[in-house]
Amino acid sequence: MIPRPSHTRASALLLVLWALFVLTAGVLVWASFIRQTLAVAGEQQNDTEARAMAHSGASLALHPLVGKETPVLQAMAESDPGYRVQMVSEGGKLNVNALLGGQDPIRLDLFKRWLESRGVEFNDREHIVDCMLDWLDGDNLKRINGQEDTTGYHPPNRGQFLSVEEIAEVAGTEPLTSQAGWQDDLTVDSQGPIDVTSAEKNILRLLPGISDGGIDRFLKWRKGPDGIDGTLDDPKIEKLETVQAFLGINKAQWGALGGMVSLKDPNWRITVTGWSGKVVRQVVVVAAKGSQNPQIKKWKE
Repeated sequence: MIPRPSHTRASALLLVLWALFVLTAGVLVWASFIRQTLAVAGEQQNDTEARAMAHSGASLALHPLVGKETPVLQAMAESDPGYRVQMVSEGGKLNVNALLGGQDPIRLDLFKRWLESRGVEFNDREHIVDCMLDWLDGDNLKRINGQEDTTGYHPPNRGQFLSVEEIAEVAGTEPLTSQAGWQDDLTVDSQGPIDVTSAEKNILRLLPGISDGGIDRFLKWRKGPDGIDGTLDDPKIEKLETVQAFLGINKAQWGALGGMVSLKDPNWRITVTGWSGKVVRQVVVVAAKGSQNPQIKKWKE
């Protein structure tokens, strides 16, 4: 038997080693692919569960007999997957149709003071309000600082805003609508008066006769131990006198507010945060809740 040259054996060994290297690389790539596939599948499952939790919480919160104090809402907030529900009155926001629609001087002044709190200058405030009034009224008569029908600009003159976002279509509103979050304090989906059970400090301080100290005391009590409105630990607000005591005003002062405030608006903003593992999804619903089926006005995911 003739022995093989050493260089032939070396070449064969190199080929074997190269084959093993290629095979190993292929196995590693395949393993990596499998891990990624499983990870994506897991994330997709968590995403589906998180969305399902958010939708389940919203459906439960919309039931006529369910309120923010319903115990099952708290139980779901302590599980995984689970959800957390926040229910606050939409009346805590400023209803632009209620403030501008009737052209009442007191309500117009309140809206102008809100614009001022947003840093809008005096001349811009006058221009914004007059343009908004021209947008709403039923005639084509231009106010001093307003703007009526012109080429490329046609106010609908329908008497109301259909949405808060529509304000951005009104001439002269850029000093407001160019700001981040400009629409957060506004609504068209409440009964009109400011609901003190959910209004934040920047809204409550627009009301005459109420001090910052009274507002701070009231908000600390209203939000409960967790410091968040619309959750299970919030105290029930049953009597007007309780609110008056915290705010430091009497019935006469309350009456002087001219119907601009209320205690319970039936329109609710329901924010549901659902989660599964590390995946979080949110649903925001604005709906009128009564003894019958709720009327859903907005649904945003």
